[in-house]
Amino acid sequence: MKKNDPKVLRAWCFYDWANSVYSLVITTAIFPIYYVAITKGDRGDLVSFFGLEISASVLYSYALTGAFLTIAFLSPLLTAIADYGGNKKNFMRFFCYMGSTACMGLFFFTQETFSVSLLLFMVAAIGFSGSIVFYNSYLPEIATEDNFDKLSARGFSLGYIGSMILLILSLGLVLFPDLVGIEDDGLPARISFLMTGLWWFGFAQFSFAYLPNNRSPKEKEGGYLLNGFRELGKVLGMLKELPLLKRFLLAFFFYNMGVQTVMYVASLFGSKELNLPDTALITVLLIIQAVAIAGAYFFAWLSGKVGNTMALMYAVVVWVGITIGAYFVTTGNQYYVLAFVVGAVMGGVQSLSRSTYSKLLPETNDHASFFSFYDICDKVGLALGTLSFGITEQIFGSMRNSILTLLVFFVIGLIVLFSIRTRKLAPVTATVA
Repeated sequence: MKKNDPKVLRAWCFYDWANSVYSLVITTAIFPIYYVAITKGDRGDLVSFFGLEISASVLYSYALTGAFLTIAFLSPLLTAIADYGGNKKNFMRFFCYMGSTACMGLFFFTQETFSVSLLLFMVAAIGFSGSIVFYNSYLPEIATEDNFDKLSARGFSLGYIGSMILLILSLGLVLFPDLVGIEDDGLPARISFLMTGLWWFGFAQFSFAYLPNNRSPKEKEGGYLLNGFRELGKVLGMLKELPLLKRFLLAFFFYNMGVQTVMYVASLFGSKELNLPDTALITVLLIIQAVAIAGAYFFAWLSGKVGNTMALMYAVVVWVGITIGAYFVTTGNQYYVLAFVVGAVMGGVQSLSRSTYSKLLPETNDHASFFSFYDICDKVGLALGTLSFGITEQIFGSMRNSILTLLVFFVIGLIVLFSIRTRKLAPVTATVA
């Protein structure tokens, strides 16, 4: 397959435009605020989930943990099957449709449908995460290594722009429902969930139209399930011969655990600990998205000057400062300043992590299988991050104390990155058949 085809590169980047609305509207903006509002009652934030009485914020963390552990369990096998059968685009499409349909289903999220709707929220998370595995694995196949950092940054930047557009539309509905004749207070938020699913589903069609099918020339021997396990075993064997890749995955596991957890709990923290109004929380998220666009490109540029590892170390050092600052935040203005700093490093650390991993891969046709391990570190880390955040809050009764657990994750990730200490990543010479 010809690399650096402009049409294919645009289609790949455009999937970030399509799916990132889930990350902003569902993960960090409208849904968490709506969730807090709908779970407030005479018993504080206690809710009933299929008869189980539990704190709503703790349940939220546990729901995310369950979703991400599910995809982490399924991902290696599914990607191995996809690599063997050469049909990764079909798997990517399946998870995209699963996630976008679940988002549309959240339109019916009310107090009466709370338990079922929370399951839909988990399904949406599984769909988003599942599609991203196959999406990321296209990067080393469609572009040459010298374009990895810039292309990854371009994808994330498009995602930030697209999600900002939909968030502004959603915000207009939430703040000015009278302009469109809406009287139900909860309806604007639920309409935004519906729009998120439609946006994700609709714009993804452009990506699916131009991304290659990647049909594999491998000779089929038996069923897909058995061959999927064979592919998985082969990739596991190769990982043992790639010490730099394993070390990077370990570092990524820890620092990304902190980054992703912050993204999922930032709005809940602002609402519950600082009692910020919904409009202030939305403003903060817009600040983060806008600054993240520049941050993604800045760190792509920085990696060309100091190398990927050093650029990532600089970003993680800033994250350590962010967590320390978050522990002492008490006012809205302090929260705004912190949000600006988060945006500056959020896009950079995400885009640079993806491109760095791509540079460390050996010559192989099994990119989806290799990226499944990247995704395992992402999702298991996030599951453990949200789980530890929820458990700490449940034990000590404050989300503020949970921040200290994130500080530990960032410090460990920084230490492992420091142990790599490579200015430029050396080419990987090992090959996989």
